[in-house]
Amino acid sequence: MRESEFAEAMLQRIRQARAADDVFAEAVAQDELEDAVRLARRHGIRVADTDRQEE
Repeated sequence: MRESEFAEAMLQRIRQARAADDVFAEAVAQDELEDAVRLARRHGIRVADTDRQEE
């Protein structure tokens, strides 16, 4: 899976939860995305500002 495919899959989970009006699933997906971004940055991988992309 390429980087953009991974990021898109993570963001798609958040979009689906929002569309279903599932607050819990949205929070879980958002937390997982934030964890992945934090881990990537810790390993020196540059990551776009995901907070602004989804607002």
